Amino acid sequence: MTKRQAFLLIVLLGLVSLFADVTYEGARSIVGPFMKTLGASAAALGFAVGLGELIGYAFRLVSGVLSDKTKKYWLFTILGYTVNLLAVPMLAFAGNWQVALVLILMERFGKAMRTPARDTLLSFASEEVGAGKSFGIHEALDQVGAILGPLSLTFALAFGKSYRFCFFILFIPALIALALLLTARIVFPSPQKTARERREVDRKLSGAYWFYLLVVSMIAFGFADFPLIAYHMKNVELTKDFLVPAIYSVAMAVDAVSALVFGYLFDKKGFVALVYSVFLSAFFPLLSFSSYFPLIFAGTVLWGIGMGAQESIMRAVVAKIVPQEKRGFAYGMFFTVYGVFWFLGSWILGILYDTNRLYLILVSFLAQLTAGALLLRLKRMAD
Repeated sequence: MTKRQAFLLIVLLGLVSLFADVTYEGARSIVGPFMKTLGASAAALGFAVGLGELIGYAFRLVSGVLSDKTKKYWLFTILGYTVNLLAVPMLAFAGNWQVALVLILMERFGKAMRTPARDTLLSFASEEVGAGKSFGIHEALDQVGAILGPLSLTFALAFGKSYRFCFFILFIPALIALALLLTARIVFPSPQKTARERREVDRKLSGAYWFYLLVVSMIAFGFADFPLIAYHMKNVELTKDFLVPAIYSVAMAVDAVSALVFGYLFDKKGFVALVYSVFLSAFFPLLSFSSYFPLIFAGTVLWGIGMGAQESIMRAVVAKIVPQEKRGFAYGMFFTVYGVFWFLGSWILGILYDTNRLYLILVSFLAQLTAGALLLRLKRMAD
């Protein structure tokens, strides 16, 4: 595989993610009020979303192991995307909230099935282009879709279209994503066979990988999610309600740029790039949970920087320290650990906010500083 061919594969998979994100991120922006129109309670909605995220992260370990054992990376990627994407427009035909709940769970299950295998395919191409660039480009294209999806449905609803119509038109980006995915499969049937051979003789996962998972757990635990920041903005009543999703769109744009910048920096500087991003974004809770809107906005920008780094170079690190034959399992374990500690952190940080938001700020800030310090040690282990 030449560098040009590897770059083409990365762009194709990035475009798949772009149109996939238009599909399911668009759906996620309206699924709450849609479930309400079907008669679902807030508890039912919370159960659906929470269980969906648990499935979406926990099953990645299983799919990662299976993709490694079978080497059927394309099979898991295609099946996962098919379930993930087609479940979304099927919501247009849901007659009650119970059927909608099943489709929501199917969408998350599909994402869990395809993510480790897809990232493993990306890692093969990254050996020609650079892990940081590869995952940075992929994340940037992914975030373009995350912005366009909700915005497109905002316009549809503004022109009086129904929720069912919105879900139905999401067939279009879903089909485009699947067509691009099949194109990538036809053009690059076996990227793992043409990736550069790694020099390591020992094919077992190194101590550096397991130490890295400790770092990942600290970052995930301390990284307060945007809904909590939005809750704080509503709680302190410093801005109009309609500005909250606009601020989120800004954060997503920063996410995309950050992924590219830190991805290129990772290829040049290595682990130092991740250290920079962690220490920089660590300050967002001090700003985002303040009582002054300009500071909250600045904190959201730092939050976007952190998200961009997490979604790009945190995945690139796995490609750097794990041999090819173990990457499906490694990515599955990575996402499982990340998801579990993200859930625990979100829950505990929410409790701390209700008690005293100063506690949230301290725990979030210190957890990320600790992760940054551990990354410095990891750099020495991996060098």
